[in-house]
Amino acid sequence: MSLRSLPDFPWDSLAPLTARASSHAGGLINLSVGTPVDPTPRVVQQALREHADAPGYPLTIGLPRLREAVVQWFLRRRGVPGLDQAGVIPTIGSKELVAWLPTFLGLGAGDLVAHPAIAYPTYDVGARLAGATPVPMTSLTGLGPLTSATRPKLLWLNTPGNPDGTVLGIGHLQKVVAWARQHGVIVASDECYAELDWRADRPDDDPPTTPSLLDPRVTGGDVSGLLTAYSLSKQSNLAGYRAGFLAGDPALVAAIGEVRKHAGMMMPAPVQAAMIAALDDHEHVAAQVATYRARRERLLPAAQAFGLRIDGSQAGLYLWASADEDCWRTLERLADLGILAAAGSFYGAAGARHVRIALTATDAQIEAAAQRLAGSAHG
Repeated sequence: MSLRSLPDFPWDSLAPLTARASSHAGGLINLSVGTPVDPTPRVVQQALREHADAPGYPLTIGLPRLREAVVQWFLRRRGVPGLDQAGVIPTIGSKELVAWLPTFLGLGAGDLVAHPAIAYPTYDVGARLAGATPVPMTSLTGLGPLTSATRPKLLWLNTPGNPDGTVLGIGHLQKVVAWARQHGVIVASDECYAELDWRADRPDDDPPTTPSLLDPRVTGGDVSGLLTAYSLSKQSNLAGYRAGFLAGDPALVAAIGEVRKHAGMMMPAPVQAAMIAALDDHEHVAAQVATYRARRERLLPAAQAFGLRIDGSQAGLYLWASADEDCWRTLERLADLGILAAAGSFYGAAGARHVRIALTATDAQIEAAAQRLAGSAHG
C-alpha cells in the first residue's frame, strides 16, 4: 500500500471557506466537525484522577471490570443480554478500530470491503491501509451476483449513520445477518451514535437506544461473525480520552486482541477506569442527550427556513441537509453567514448535493447560527 493511494484529508479543503466564514462580522461558527464542546462529566474526571497512579502496563484485552461494564451496558441500553466478556476489547477510540479492522482480520490484496455509499471516509481508508479494495454500496442486491471474486470479506454497517443519521431497524439487520451467514461475510457495525435517537416513530419494542447488530432478535442468540464498534466520545464527551470498544464474536475478538498485543495497542489504565465510570452512570448521558435534542430543535427549523431540506437525520449529531444544488455552492452561502459546515461529497459521490451540519457547538453558537439562518431567509 502506497501512501499515494490514500485520499487527501477531506477537511483540509475547507480552508478557503473557513477564511470566508471567519470574515463575518459576528465571527465564525464551526459546524463542520463532530467534536464535543461540553464538559467531560465530573464522575468520569474523578475516576481518571483516582486511578492516575498507573506504573504498570495495562492489559490489551482490558480490565475484567471494564469488560463487565460493557456487558452490563449492552444489557441495560442495547437490549443485548448474555454478551460474553471474551467478546469485548477496549479500543483507542473507534476511528482507529475502523481504520485497522481489515488489517486485524488479515484482509489484503484481492479482498473486498463493502461499506455504505454515503459514509464516514475511514471505512474506505481502512480497506486501503490493508491493501484491500473498498466497495461503496447502497444495498446488498447492488453487489450483484456473488462469486469468489466479488464477495466482500467484510461488510461495514453504520447505524445510526454518519453523516445521514439513518437508523437500521431490526428487520433490516436480520436480512443483513442472514445474507452474511449465507455467503460467509463478516459484518461489523459502527454504532457510536446509538444513544442519540431522535425518532418520533420508534417501535415500542426497541431498546432505549437504536437497535444493535447484536440484538438477539437479529442474531438468534448467535453472534458469530458479527462485531460492533462503539465510542464514548459523543454520549459522554470523552473524545479527548479516546475511549471506545469492540464487542461481538469472541473468536474474532480474540484474534484481533492477539494482533493488538503485538502492536502494543493498549488503552491506558486510567482511561479504562474512566470508561467504567461513564458506562455505569447513565444520568450524565441523559443530560447530554437532552442538550443535543434542544440544540437540534433550535437549529433544524432555522435550516429549513434557510431553504434546506433535512433528509434522514433520525439520530446522531448532524443534520443531513440539501438545497438541491452542488454542496460547495451551499457551503459558500453558509460561509457568507459565518457558518462552516462539511461537504456531503466528503462522504462519497452520493452526497454531492448535501451538506452535514453538526450540533456540536455551544448553546450560544447554535442560537447565533439559527438566528443567522432564519434572518437570511427573511431578509
